[in-house]
Amino acid sequence: MLLALAGVAFAAGVVDAIAGGGGLLTVPALLAAGLPPHITLGTNKGQSVFGSGAALIRYARAGLVDRRRALICFPAGLAGALGGAWLVLQLKPDVLKPIVLGLLLASGTFIALRRPNANVDRPVRENAQLLEATIAAVIGCYDGFFGPGTGTFLIIAFVTVLHLGLKEATADAKVVNFASNLATLGVMAWAGKVLWSVSLPMALGQAAGAWTGAHLAVKGGERLIRVVVLLVVVALVGKLAFDLWR
Repeated sequence: MLLALAGVAFAAGVVDAIAGGGGLLTVPALLAAGLPPHITLGTNKGQSVFGSGAALIRYARAGLVDRRRALICFPAGLAGALGGAWLVLQLKPDVLKPIVLGLLLASGTFIALRRPNANVDRPVRENAQLLEATIAAVIGCYDGFFGPGTGTFLIIAFVTVLHLGLKEATADAKVVNFASNLATLGVMAWAGKVLWSVSLPMALGQAAGAWTGAHLAVKGGERLIRVVVLLVVVALVGKLAFDLWR
């Protein structure tokens, strides 16, 4: 079972490093293995943080991570996720499902219609630092509170608001994703919701998959990222629509 879960984590790491949405694979796998829902969410964070960390390192080595932006987005994402993890104790995350479904549909439409490299000549926003911090904090909070599609939303926000290319947006998204995963994991571990005997073997597969996915994204460029993002959006829309219908 652990070998099977590690294999799923590898596949999830590849997908998540390119477009986000790795939880679409790992969460159902953990539930199918018999873990209770609250332990599933904590254990999932325990392994996914290794994936976002490995992908971040690979993107940084390729020179795609903006260090100035990272210094703003990392603490903002960390704080936002801590707030989201606290908020989940006060409210039911299911209230977000219809809103997230609508946002995903709008995001998928944007990515499908966007011309490659259409952002190249756009000027940098004057209030870029405030926008970067806001994006990181808000989506980091979403990750701590609900989570599905966090990486995808970060990529799309960086492209639409900050006018980054898809490859750069994907790299910078991993800074926030790693911060939010780290913060949420801290809360989950403190609450005793992480089953480390399952999480750590999956972490090995997740890290290897994330490194592979980031490498493919660096080599494949915007075209590969665009295709995978669209596939992840379709999968997320299908899952959330099914959950609401059920």
